[in-house]
Amino acid sequence: MTFGVSGKLVMNDLVMYDHQTDSLWPQFFGEAIDGPLKGKKLEVLAVLQTTWQEWLGLYPDTLVLDKRGRYSSDSYRGYYRGGSKGVLGESRSDDRLDAKDVVLGMRLDSMAKAYSVESLKRQPVVNDVLAGKEVLVIFDPTSEASVAYHRRAGEKVLNFALTETEGVPQPLMIDGETGTKWSVFTGQAVEGPLRGTVLERIPIHYSFWFAWTDFYPLTELYNG
Repeated sequence: MTFGVSGKLVMNDLVMYDHQTDSLWPQFFGEAIDGPLKGKKLEVLAVLQTTWQEWLGLYPDTLVLDKRGRYSSDSYRGYYRGGSKGVLGESRSDDRLDAKDVVLGMRLDSMAKAYSVESLKRQPVVNDVLAGKEVLVIFDPTSEASVAYHRRAGEKVLNFALTETEGVPQPLMIDGETGTKWSVFTGQAVEGPLRGTVLERIPIHYSFWFAWTDFYPLTELYNG
């Protein structure tokens, strides 16, 4: 399927339409809300928001979208700093965080949880549980990139910490159960008894707090 911008908003969220059926899809959760495909869901892919330097270290042969001449500046800089909450304003207020605090939102089954970026700067590794599943959220202070994984490898539930990476091009973490070292960004075990094992990624959503709570008013908030 191919998509375009409908010009519509749902709680400040951009709504896409597909060229094949004209169904409408809010980008926040990728489920058609109107049209022939109403109720259908798109598969959510885990992506990595990081620096160009870190990305090239992982994938030196990557292709890049050439934006020269089209996007010379960020049109939303003033919005990031200002007090407005989208075009329509927030639908509900949740004072556990400031409205424009940036969070990493995670959904598993019917549960939602948010981790503020500021809390992850203080505690960059979070071994947590959501919807009865053991999860890991990890923050790289250098690139300010975050990733999330299921922290179960086979029958083992692992607990992770960052480890020294002197002379290593990419940040590493280590599990306390086996002493295996893992790539933070790929979730692959690179040294130790579990070498070659890959942790399952969990998609996360970078969002302002007010936007996350508009869509997930019953969200948990990590208080590390």
